[in-house]
Amino acid sequence: MEKGVFTITENVPVAAGVYRMVLAGDTSAVTAPGQFVDIRLPDLYLRRPISVCDAADGRLTLVYKTVGRGTERMADMGPGRELELLTGLGNGFSLDGCSGRPLLAGGGVGAAPLYLLAKRLVQRGVRPLAVLGFNGASDVFYADEFAALGADVTIATADGSRGVKGFVTDAMAGLSYSYVYACGPEPMLRAVWESSATDGQFSFEARMGCGFGACMGCTRQTVNGPRRVCKDGPVFLKGEIVWDG
Repeated sequence: MEKGVFTITENVPVAAGVYRMVLAGDTSAVTAPGQFVDIRLPDLYLRRPISVCDAADGRLTLVYKTVGRGTERMADMGPGRELELLTGLGNGFSLDGCSGRPLLAGGGVGAAPLYLLAKRLVQRGVRPLAVLGFNGASDVFYADEFAALGADVTIATADGSRGVKGFVTDAMAGLSYSYVYACGPEPMLRAVWESSATDGQFSFEARMGCGFGACMGCTRQTVNGPRRVCKDGPVFLKGEIVWDG
């Protein structure tokens, strides 16, 4: 974990209520796709955790949805604004031993951290499948960017306004894949977990107090006992996960 000051160079809408913020600063602490940053915002006590969409050469890209006071303030910030960030948080996705045709399943803004994962896989000569789920066509983002990397992209929308009508799991049906990486809201993760026939890694969202494991506020149960989403996760192996209810 590193603390540093980053400067906004771009902050633009990419879908309905979804923004891409690009910042200049030291990205060296971001060592794995699926990690996140924690942003200090003026007059707000708790930092805001946001997954890393891309990071390279002093350029950090975050894709976020406006869902509360913090992200609404972020959406109003323009180029030149400085923000204090904690970077390199969380374990991220592991690429060790990944081969064949991995499937990347993203729901909503959960698609964002899968972009850097897709980039890293392609750099290793692995061509992933990307199944991205959204509520409707106006919510779709980064489909072209995933395709530009070389991923085979399938879009699913709940209302059928673009791509496959239904959820991520509907679009996954009939696809052949060797491994699954998933990120999105918990109901989606559970559905992918239940329907996927392979091993995989699942990235969880959680309300966080500190973001680095001190407060224990984001603890969830696993087969290995309670684990902190911010410190021990947010990525957990498929076999570790215990579902409530």
